[in-house]
Amino acid sequence: MTEDEKWMQQALAEAEAAYREGDVPVGAVVVSGGRIIGRGHNRTERLQDPTAHAEILAIGAAATHKKSWRLPEASIYVTMEPCSMCAGALVLARIKRLVFGVRDPKFGACGSLFNIVQDRRLNHCVQLTEGILADQASDLLRSFFKKLRLKEEGEKGEQ
Repeated sequence: MTEDEKWMQQALAEAEAAYREGDVPVGAVVVSGGRIIGRGHNRTERLQDPTAHAEILAIGAAATHKKSWRLPEASIYVTMEPCSMCAGALVLARIKRLVFGVRDPKFGACGSLFNIVQDRRLNHCVQLTEGILADQASDLLRSFFKKLRLKEEGEKGEQ
């Protein structure tokens, strides 16, 4: 198992927590100095907060841990490609490296729709690696949305 796979396993564990809580299963961990300094999973539904994405929560926890909003030595591992809000947060936090599992063709802002984290017009660019444990992340997302569709179909049938 590579170092990237080791940390992505931890992000997947966070994604599974989001799944159990009924939220889109995306998880993130921020790593610095060979240890996790921040972790998070989607809590948008649970908190009814559109900003409660895994990356935002993990970056916030890491900043609290470091007592600094700048995280230039940190890497973030995320199960799914960050959206524009989260990509912007990565740039603002000066995250050194982003590693993600699967692309997000509808909202992805790190290569799919845009590439905010590597836009040279900004004051910081993030190193990018994608596809780490993509099958596991994809399977979790697919399972979640299948379960959601079945629940919605059941609710329509009851009406």
